[in-house]
Amino acid sequence: MNAATGQTAYQAIFNEITSGKLTPGDRLRETELAERIGLSRTPVREAIKRLEAEGVVSHKPQVGAVIKKLNQQEIVELYEMRIMLETSASSMAAKHASEAETRTLDTLNRKMLEAKSNSYKVAELNRQFHICIVNAARNRYLASSYNNLSTILVILGHTTLTTPLRVETVFIQHQTIIDALIKGDKSEASGAMTKHMETSLDHRLLSLN
Repeated sequence: MNAATGQTAYQAIFNEITSGKLTPGDRLRETELAERIGLSRTPVREAIKRLEAEGVVSHKPQVGAVIKKLNQQEIVELYEMRIMLETSASSMAAKHASEAETRTLDTLNRKMLEAKSNSYKVAELNRQFHICIVNAARNRYLASSYNNLSTILVILGHTTLTTPLRVETVFIQHQTIIDALIKGDKSEASGAMTKHMETSLDHRLLSLN
């Protein structure tokens, strides 16, 4: 098996998780996945092992590999790390973000509002928005930590951005962050991001009920 084939299998399975085709608790059957992806079982098996090493997949006795399902405490801990990283990123971005980057953030935010009835598209635009802020922080170590965390974030399940009203609230919160970045106000930017992420956690926990 060459590296390219292994990466293809990994990306295909990862995409099925992010799109919601595979959800937390689902079993990963090698034969079924290999047929769907169009590859042999070997790269699929290696991709599953890689996802297990990254914390996305767990192995259950007599069941096999399944998409890991986080409990409430694990979700809170994951968000605590995310809040810490994204708050720091916003503070750094207030210092380093270029005009082009704040324009990009504004464009992504407006597109998200326009797509408010399409939860999949909204979730993807929201993901791009947050990645843009991390990149604008100009800190490779923070970016690396965020990328590692983002891999695990896929097992949170379906997005909470499922209603137009929820998207409208996020749009306003995003705009507050953008305004703070444009002003170069580190305190305001980090505070706005903390509030935004705490709201996201509240909605995530409510979705468990």
